[in-house]
Amino acid sequence: MMKKISLIAISALALSACNDQASTGGAAGGSRQEIRIVGSSTVFPFAKAAAEAFAKADPTRKSPVLESTGTGGGMEQFCKGIGAETPDITNASRRIKKSEFEDCQKNGVKDIVEIQVGIDGLALAQSNKGEKFALSTADVYKALAAKPFGKPQTAKLWSDVNPALPKLPISVFGPPTTSGTRDSFHELIMEAGCKSDAATKALKETDEDKYKAICTEIRTDGAFKEQGENDNLIVQKLDANPNMVGIFGYSYMEENASKVHGITMDGVSPTIATISDGSYPGARKMFIYVKKAHIDKIPGVKDFVLEFLKGGVVGGYLTKLGMIASTEDDYKKAMDTANGLNAMDGSDLK
Repeated sequence: MMKKISLIAISALALSACNDQASTGGAAGGSRQEIRIVGSSTVFPFAKAAAEAFAKADPTRKSPVLESTGTGGGMEQFCKGIGAETPDITNASRRIKKSEFEDCQKNGVKDIVEIQVGIDGLALAQSNKGEKFALSTADVYKALAAKPFGKPQTAKLWSDVNPALPKLPISVFGPPTTSGTRDSFHELIMEAGCKSDAATKALKETDEDKYKAICTEIRTDGAFKEQGENDNLIVQKLDANPNMVGIFGYSYMEENASKVHGITMDGVSPTIATISDGSYPGARKMFIYVKKAHIDKIPGVKDFVLEFLKGGVVGGYLTKLGMIASTEDDYKKAMDTANGLNAMDGSDLK
């Protein structure tokens, strides 16, 4: 009889443990009531505003906990698994990479909901106190590549890469390798400039690894200075160093228009209009990624996503903070995905 009671007790404990795991998305780690969000520093201020609106709409809700880790850092945490010890949502200033998606799958994060929340511009900016000049993507590539077109980097001044530019030292404040802004800079600016050389552009078809190294590796001799995930710090440093260039999201530039201005790139200035229509070279989409396994386990995840999208419409509170609204088609797709909780299959990722 005692043996039977012991077996019943053990079974009850095992069932309890399974229920605890289920309450947190299928993995051990306890339970929690607040949404946990990590990821992009560019998306962070918009996610924060959406979190505040989400909590204000229902006083019984716990405020989401946000952490600005950078897109890459956020993906790493997000893809570690499911359960209360892992984030529910990660913000991204670029799409999830194929390698990140595969890490998620390997670690049990099987169903991922991808939602575009808006558009941002990757801006190159300078202090309003400095000498104003325009750049091309080719100028930027030649100035910052470790080996421009496969040759040694020798440029010290902007005039070394283009005689029409001022004789000022090449000195750029930029994001770290964990940042989605850095990934976007590689893809939208560096690669675009690199492709201005026909031979290097053709290399992509014959030796993609070599092409990537030539086109996206940044020089490490001090001309490019990593500034962490704090874009406001770059704005402050530009204000104190008028002849330097900074790389960050358009929303930060607009917010600090009294101190900095956007640099015209390939003849196009960064504005809401040029970023919306894609004519500015640094235009990029912003996303959030949601664990479908957490939606019914952590209270309010779907409601938060819908609140985020609500704030991102034309004239919404997020656009007043500097977010650029998605196109009508992209917004409809995002709403359909959020309402249907449709998981991505990852087949089109790079």
